[in-house]
Amino acid sequence: MSGAAGVRLARTSDVDDVAAVQIRAWRSAYGSLLPPEVLDTLDAADIALEWGRALLMPGAHRLLVATDDDGQVVGATSLGPSTDPDVRDVGEIELFVVDPDQRGQGHGSRLLNACVDLLAQSGYTEAVTWIPLDDEPRRAFLLSAGWGPDGAYRDLLVIGEQVVREVRLGTRIVDDLTPGADSPDS
Repeated sequence: MSGAAGVRLARTSDVDDVAAVQIRAWRSAYGSLLPPEVLDTLDAADIALEWGRALLMPGAHRLLVATDDDGQVVGATSLGPSTDPDVRDVGEIELFVVDPDQRGQGHGSRLLNACVDLLAQSGYTEAVTWIPLDDEPRRAFLLSAGWGPDGAYRDLLVIGEQVVREVRLGTRIVDDLTPGADSPDS
């Protein structure tokens, strides 16, 4: 099936492709941040099984996929309510990956726009995401889209004593246009 590249809700038939893209993206992005033995433990079948379970019981969380012109999955993102204790009523992008061979073709921008749209439709006015502190390409991408650090950091224990420091980025996704405010019509 041929068509325009786009973004859609994931289906259970996508989980193997999502897992493969996730592993390729993580190995590319985190190869310099994590020891090889950590990245070597990533198992596509296990990841696909988890995504399949998540799709069957989504609750407030959603999984979106980016597809290329041929309908192949080339990116994925999961989103839902943030569980960070210091924020309330904020949406969170939990996973955001694009196949390394498909970067620079607009798939990440389409995914990010779809995330923001879906979070806004769900009633959120703000969104956050966590990225490794040293992930400069992702930071630059998000900064160029209007996201910025909000001052929060966390340390993730990955394996043994390996720690990855993450920074939280956020953005306002819905303008507060109350009557009498500085709206274009006033």
